[in-house]
Amino acid sequence: MYKQALVMACALASMAGCASKIENPTDYITFRDQPLVKDVEPGMSRQQVLIIGGRPSSVIQRSVHPGSCNNYILNEEGHQQPYHVSFDSSGRVRHKGFMTCGQREQVERDQL
Repeated sequence: MYKQALVMACALASMAGCASKIENPTDYITFRDQPLVKDVEPGMSRQQVLIIGGRPSSVIQRSVHPGSCNNYILNEEGHQQPYHVSFDSSGRVRHKGFMTCGQREQVERDQL
């Protein structure tokens, strides 16, 4: 089990570097079975996300690209982790990941 987790962490770390995200691959391993992580996909509607993940802890309007972003706090065995799902102007999932909406906005600003 440890060996599988280590291999998965290394693979995810290499992918995370390519994606310019400030995410920790250990978070994916810890929270991979959470509905927001495993079931939400790009292109889903806001309503579909709310059915899967429930009410977010906060919602912000995006400033880099039109749309909105839902902040969630994932919980697993006493460990809490921020997670976001961002939507484009038509209300479809654009991004999701282990960072806050504010951090997602900063990543997008840095890519301009």
